[in-house]
Amino acid sequence: MPKVPSPRPKRPPARRFYARDPRRVARELLGKLVVRREGKKLRAGRVVEVEAYLGAGDLAAHAAAGKTARNAVLFGPPGHAYVYFIYGNHYCLNVSCEPEGEAGCVLVRALEPVEGIRAMAKARGLPAATCADIESRPKLLRHLTSGPGRLCAALSITRARDNGTDVTDAASGLFIAGDGFRVRPRDIVATPRVGITKAENEKLRYVIADSMFVSGTGKSLNHEGHEGTRTGKRKNLRETS
Repeated sequence: MPKVPSPRPKRPPARRFYARDPRRVARELLGKLVVRREGKKLRAGRVVEVEAYLGAGDLAAHAAAGKTARNAVLFGPPGHAYVYFIYGNHYCLNVSCEPEGEAGCVLVRALEPVEGIRAMAKARGLPAATCADIESRPKLLRHLTSGPGRLCAALSITRARDNGTDVTDAASGLFIAGDGFRVRPRDIVATPRVGITKAENEKLRYVIADSMFVSGTGKSLNHEGHEGTRTGKRKNLRETS
């Protein structure tokens, strides 16, 4: 089987894309590419899972406690990376949403690796032999950027390096862009958010149905939101439509 060409990011969405309700932004981020640029080299993954946080009125959101030094990016202009360290061992990538001062955001929970995959594996600290053939090992590939901490490690995202970065700027070291791929509304599944203890029943987590790259138990979600066993057979999100 010939290798599918890696998608190439186009112009990032304008800032007004993010100056909207996080629920809408979250759904429309599905299918876009999160890109790490280092000179001419790119590492990129397609967004397959996100969560919306609705600002100060959302008890599960960091903004619920008001503006602090830690979460100040949320209260600034939309379209900026909000990166925080959690559980003492990993980072999480969010993007600020809504007009300045409203403090909504979208958490990026999982990506499908599409560009610079070996470099991602190296950044994750995988053995050299594993990095060399990871693209032919579906189980390892699935875990490469499945989950907030894994995707941040694979793209070398840290708070010191990336917090406050303008993700609408293709010249920055971290940005989000489309490449022509579209996710149909019927292929988006909404579920409760993961790992929270407040507002835990709100269906503000959005995933691409049947993607093997979403975080969790090793099972994909079908169009009805039910789990199904993940296999090497999947939608090829590396092809644009």
